[in-house]
Amino acid sequence: MTIPPADARPWTALHQLRIGCVQYLNSKPLIHGYEGAMRLAHPRELARELAAGKLDAALVPVFEVLRDPHYTLVDDVAIACDGPVFSVLLAYRGELQDIRSVGLDPASLTSVNLIRVILREFHGLTPEFGPEGEAQVLIGNQAIEFRDREATNSDVKILDLGAEWLRGTGLPFVFAVWALRPGLAHLPEIAAGFRALKTHGLSCREQIIADDDTSTADFRRRYLHEFIRFALGAREKAGLQRFRELLFRNGQIASATPPLVFV
Repeated sequence: MTIPPADARPWTALHQLRIGCVQYLNSKPLIHGYEGAMRLAHPRELARELAAGKLDAALVPVFEVLRDPHYTLVDDVAIACDGPVFSVLLAYRGELQDIRSVGLDPASLTSVNLIRVILREFHGLTPEFGPEGEAQVLIGNQAIEFRDREATNSDVKILDLGAEWLRGTGLPFVFAVWALRPGLAHLPEIAAGFRALKTHGLSCREQIIADDDTSTADFRRRYLHEFIRFALGAREKAGLQRFRELLFRNGQIASATPPLVFV
């Protein structure tokens, strides 16, 4: 494939921005081919820096934009799933109903709130949550490595949070979105740049698979083609709204309004 000169690419307008992204395999199709500076950090850190005005745009956990809905969101770009996600899970032993404590991944915002919703709403469970527990929430590459390591361990059970969300709601789950800070100019052009970057990245998935070293090539191919979805369409937005409603009902966010703004 012939790559056009950098100044001909439709996302060059993004080079003027302070952009932050996560370092996980699932984000690589959203930034592949980007030549500008980019802050790579954990989801929680990116959310803090965007809120502090240190970033203009960041791929942030959806919990951040639901908790504080003053950002503009890029339409049709997300890290989502419509069934098993594989890389966001609860690992435990014994029976789910017997779990009394859950250890949370400190890097995550969305997943630690999603597990609270899933256990309360779908299973009637209200365990204690903290740094350590009988069960453990794992996300991203750490979750993938755990599943590879424990694949033959019959004592370990895994609750895939994407699969469990679909079972309980019938909807996709959105984990992360591009959020733009308030007051940022030229929002339509910026959003178009992120969408063009996604389109380019998805067309280069085989190159991403070849260059990455997470698990095996077969897994990376299945992960980026089957498990992770990158669209933010009507069903994904319905799943986002349902998550917002359940967070509010369980007291995890202060309000289920105003409407989210997409550009």
